[in-house]
Amino acid sequence: MTIQWFPGHMAKARREVTEKLKLIDIIYELVDARIPYSSRNPMIDEIIQHKPRLVLLNKADMADKARTNEWIAYFAKKGIKAIAINSQAGIGMKEIVKASHEVLKEKFDRLRAKGVVNPRAIRAMIVGIPNVGKSTLINRLAKKNIAKTGNTPGVTKAQQWIKVGKELELLDTPGILWPKFEDQEVGKRLAVTGAIKDTLLNMQDLVVFSITFLSEHYPERLKERYKLDSVPENVVEMFDQIGELRGALGSGGVVNYDKVSELVIRDIRTEQFGALTFERPGDLKDNSNIQ
Repeated sequence: MTIQWFPGHMAKARREVTEKLKLIDIIYELVDARIPYSSRNPMIDEIIQHKPRLVLLNKADMADKARTNEWIAYFAKKGIKAIAINSQAGIGMKEIVKASHEVLKEKFDRLRAKGVVNPRAIRAMIVGIPNVGKSTLINRLAKKNIAKTGNTPGVTKAQQWIKVGKELELLDTPGILWPKFEDQEVGKRLAVTGAIKDTLLNMQDLVVFSITFLSEHYPERLKERYKLDSVPENVVEMFDQIGELRGALGSGGVVNYDKVSELVIRDIRTEQFGALTFERPGDLKDNSNIQ
């Protein structure tokens, strides 16, 4: 399964982000806490260069808390501040401004040393892939519906400045994905969490990936959800058992694998397996590419 998605507005967004950098104090890099590595845009390091950065692990309520703590520690070792948030519920909003001041402490200390008593509001740019929750975060911080939201990738198409009280000004940007996923596993993790439009996918391939992952990392949850005595080693057998249990059958009572695929993905996205994290720092093939 090869996943590629790079609409024209994303190429334009990359140019605009680069042009606006000189106005920005700090970058808010919003990632999905369930896939903190895969939901990062590999171009971000290149685009933002050496700008101070705060990584926001969004949708933390949907992620395995123990794994989220591992990721926060991982980013800290890279010299990057990271905090867990839930923009949908408004959890962690106060910590964002606090963490921003921590990251920018040296800069504002220099301003005070030059006699600037009340430094201006922090100017932050929010970047992230589609459907990671940027617009919801902006609306939470601003305490009103300013940014358009949606449950499908690609809702935000233009940049806009948003004032958040007296301490913060935000520059929203369209979600940006990269032209090609060099690692197809990254594409699958993005797909299972909804960052890629389902119409671009082979759902059966995606479910094979998902079931294999759950079998290895969350076998008890898989058994509980589908009332299995044990987890079959054969994926086809797993499809058959789930299909028979849930009535995902076609003509003649034969298991319909497309229906099975749809219900497994729906179960994952609606948290029927509980909070899941699909990757860990120790799984990375090359830890050095997060600067």
